[in-house]
Amino acid sequence: MNGVADEGNDWATLDELLGVEAVDVPDEGIGPIAFYGRCSTEDNQDPETSLGWQLGNARKFVEPLGGKVVAEFFDVGQSRSVPWERRDEGRRLLADLKNPDRGWDALVVGEGTRCWFGNQFSLIAPKFAAYGVDLWVPELGGKFDNRNPSHKMLMSVLGGMSESERQHVQARVRAAMDAQVVNEGRHQGGRAPYGYVVVDGGTHPNPRKAAEGYRLRVLAIEDASADVVRRIFAEYLEGSGDRAIAELLNREGIPCPSARRPDQNRHRLADGWQHTSVRAILENPRYTGYAIFGRWTKHEVLLDPDDVAAGHVVRFRKSPKERIVRSRTPAHPAIVTVQEFTEAQLRRRARSAGGMRAMAQLDRGRNTNAAGRIYLLRGLVRCGLCDRKMIASPIRDGVYYRCRAREIVPGSPLLEGHPRTVNLREDLLVEPLNAWIAELFGPSNRSHTIEAMLGSQEVTPAELRRERVKQRLAQAEAKLNRHQRAIEAGVDPAALVDAMNGAQADRASARAELNAISETRQVTAADLEAMIDSFGDIAAVLNSAEPEDQMMLYQSLNLQLRYLVNERAVLVTSEPRVLSVRVRGGT
Repeated sequence: MNGVADEGNDWATLDELLGVEAVDVPDEGIGPIAFYGRCSTEDNQDPETSLGWQLGNARKFVEPLGGKVVAEFFDVGQSRSVPWERRDEGRRLLADLKNPDRGWDALVVGEGTRCWFGNQFSLIAPKFAAYGVDLWVPELGGKFDNRNPSHKMLMSVLGGMSESERQHVQARVRAAMDAQVVNEGRHQGGRAPYGYVVVDGGTHPNPRKAAEGYRLRVLAIEDASADVVRRIFAEYLEGSGDRAIAELLNREGIPCPSARRPDQNRHRLADGWQHTSVRAILENPRYTGYAIFGRWTKHEVLLDPDDVAAGHVVRFRKSPKERIVRSRTPAHPAIVTVQEFTEAQLRRRARSAGGMRAMAQLDRGRNTNAAGRIYLLRGLVRCGLCDRKMIASPIRDGVYYRCRAREIVPGSPLLEGHPRTVNLREDLLVEPLNAWIAELFGPSNRSHTIEAMLGSQEVTPAELRRERVKQRLAQAEAKLNRHQRAIEAGVDPAALVDAMNGAQADRASARAELNAISETRQVTAADLEAMIDSFGDIAAVLNSAEPEDQMMLYQSLNLQLRYLVNERAVLVTSEPRVLSVRVRGGT
């Protein structure tokens, strides 16, 4: 070695001194390739850093093989349990698959366990194969081969490992947070309850976080709102109900939680106290000064039970008692005593169990369906004066839909000209409503209605699958045609043996799958004509139908009814048309 760098390669000598093996990029190889990665916000990792190391891993993997990353897809803040179709960048990547001018024919990931979860790979890989896009996975050490059973098994194992890793992390984090609450009474973040504010509690007990500048956060009393909390408990213990307390606070102009602290209540309207706001305060045990954690927990439920591949969505539910933890000692200043809070809970239980109920509880109890009563137009009727939903209530021998002005915040413009109570009787509305629905299928409107119903038909999963398989079959046949033209042009047939075998295998697989898909047929205009004729007098059929069937019909027609009080009329809207129906009775 003479210490002089090779001409055209200034790094040659330095690489030799450092012991770095420089790999020359081959002239021909993978070619242009897309990159996909994902970073969850739950691990507190910087998205820019995460993108850097994942993209670096991907490039180290494919560049020695002649691959060049020309497109990047990187999801930030998306859980690995979310299917690709519901991730922002994942959805954009799948859409680009269908673009013949996308500029790349392969995809590489930085880490497989970050990209696929559970059985997601088995649902995604066929889509890439259908469009002729190869998948390069570092854990496989190369390109995924759909015909290699070892590759399929390994990717299935990686998906299971990813799911197991996520569950273990969740369990460890929850156990650590429980211990911090029980032993230290630590505030675990989130919005401070009404009556408290979050203040600086000193140096963070975790040395690493303290070195990074993190501070401990604790709850402190906010005097003005804390007095309101004490008053709510006092009024309730004196016999007032949730609604009565909310109306009292509104009359006195006391700001509600969302009005007092709009920065942490952007998801709520600052339209005054509601009985639900009062209930939330009366049922929050943190006002006793003890830290309580785990009253609500995340549950993952299927987005569509009929389509498991659509994945899960997160819903909050009340936790079972064994999941709730409490600090051993007071964690922050108390606003009410333990005795006061306990007495309030005992009274609430007695009322809900059927004891002496306050009027607020009676109002709510009359609107429920506990007795098995069916409200045919539940959730479909709105007041034309204030646009609020009218609540179904049984009164004597009938069912009424009611809008109560006394529940509107005092001083609201909605109160102007609004009667104290607006009532609409159900049985006076159902018969003309059924007659109107019958008119939709009458001679003058039938063709229009049938046309709208045909236009609303959804494509079935089997039809979507059939179209995808047809596309694969067309692509396989196009490849075979290209290879045959190349042979006719003078290309050595031996050089195309593997390519032609692969295309023939793809064509055979697509044909077999196409034959296996059951035939589906959409409803035609003739089918609907025959169905309507079989009903006969539709109005009579509806009037004599079971209440459950009537309610389902109204819901499926997407009916919206607006009671115009002054005109004593109900404006009925649905997808097919709009009509005003005159009714008797009213306010």
